[in-house]
Formats: sequence, structure tokens, C-alpha cells
Amino acid sequence: MRISVGSDHAGYPLKVVLVEHLRERGHDVLDMGTDSAEPVDYPPIVASAARAVADGRAERAIVLGGSGQGEQIVANKISGIRAALCNDLYVTKLSRRHNDANVLAMGARIVAPALATELVEAWLAEPFDGGRHARRIEEITEIERGER
Repeated sequence: MRISVGSDHAGYPLKVVLVEHLRERGHDVLDMGTDSAEPVDYPPIVASAARAVADGRAERAIVLGGSGQGEQIVANKISGIRAALCNDLYVTKLSRRHNDANVLAMGARIVAPALATELVEAWLAEPFDGGRHARRIEEITEIERGER
């Protein structure tokens, strides 16, 4: 799977761990930055990672920051993106099963690397349930179209 990844400076150490993990498992990673722990504004980086999904260059994206909150907000500003902030296994699985989340946001100051790796694996493996949830995704898409 092709996965775009972006982080701010707070998320950078976790990004390094996750990019290595993803590549070891054969995923094609588009690293959108940042490339150090030097302070940086996250909105352009996260938008770039999310746009890679929206325009088809990547199937999914992972965005990281201190809490992951701002990263989730930015990603959800991109048309076609359904970003979920996930800090535990249950919410992570539901983000895929019920919401067909195509962007995973995590807080590097909240989620330890071992748990983050577990969450990424679960998120990538979990299918979308479809059914009644597909109707709701379409309703979200219609709301999004109305906001343009």
C-alpha cells in the first residue's frame, strides 16, 4: 500500500519509527516532512499528506503531532478526507470499520511508539464494514460538496 506520512517537530521522532516500520512491511511511503525536530508549522505538511490521498497518489495517510488534534483538523479540511484521531485500539478499529477513515492522526506525546505501531497495523488491516455506514459516508460527502 502507498501511504503518505507527515508530521510536525513533535511528531518527528514517532514518524521516523513508523516510516521505518511501514517500509519494513513492504509499504511504499511518501514522506511529506518534516525532517527534523526543529520547530515547524504543521498545517502545510499535513495538508500535503492528506492531498496525496485526495488526489490518488496515496491510498492512506498518517499524520503526527504532539496531540494529533491540529493534524486531524487540518487533514479534515481537504475534500475527500476522513481523518480520525486515534489513541487506542478500539477507536482505531472503529475509525476504519464505521467511518472508512483514510487518514490516521496520532499524538506522539500521547501514544508511545510500540502502541503507535500496533495502532497503525490495526488501522491498515481493518476493513470498512459498508452497509449502513456507507450511507453515512455518502451523507458526509454530500455535506462536504455543499461547503465548496
